[in-house]
Amino acid sequence: MIVAERKPIRRVLEAIEPYQRVLVLGCRGCVAICSAGGDREVETMAAALRLARKRAGRPLETGEATLIRQCDPEYLAPLREWADKYEAVVSMACGVGVNLIADLFPEIRVYPGVDTTFYGANTALGEWQEKCRGCGDCILDLTGGLCPIARCAKNLLNGPCGGSQGGRCEIRPEVPCVWHQIYERLSARGELDRLMNFFPAKDWRPAGHGGPRDRIREDLKMDK
Repeated sequence: MIVAERKPIRRVLEAIEPYQRVLVLGCRGCVAICSAGGDREVETMAAALRLARKRAGRPLETGEATLIRQCDPEYLAPLREWADKYEAVVSMACGVGVNLIADLFPEIRVYPGVDTTFYGANTALGEWQEKCRGCGDCILDLTGGLCPIARCAKNLLNGPCGGSQGGRCEIRPEVPCVWHQIYERLSARGELDRLMNFFPAKDWRPAGHGGPRDRIREDLKMDK
């Protein structure tokens, strides 16, 4: 899932400084699961913005709503009705939601209420860890299901660096060296031959370095 965290209130206040009527719009997708942009966070954000503006002597009127998703045009339809009621929208969705609102409703001034950070897993209550970088060229079949792109501080593709010690990362000693983990896992499975594959310098174009990526499934498209 996409993991995000709430932007500092100061940054949001700067973005909406000219406005008196603002809609705080949450999302029940990924950001709700990581407690960054669901119903509770929308309520908290709206209250914090109103309080800050009241203290500044410039009262703010806020609306609060949470959509099922903000990354799907189908669920953004209510914005057509709300657009005339508010001068701006603070989206608590990930950056995808902010972009899609901006694409579909160019007349709406939309600002992010969270910082999108990474693709992660909910490993424990209140904890999320990055597991995928979305590089578009997955090699998990060769590395025991562990991603060296997302989980190695140096994004190394052909084994650990010379600085890792005792199975710990040189950059962040509190983090396990993923290449040590890959070796141990493949060794236990009797699959160390997989490490004989040499990965050349990575082609980062599938990761989006050639511009925005599209994926089209013709079999799912409706005939027009």
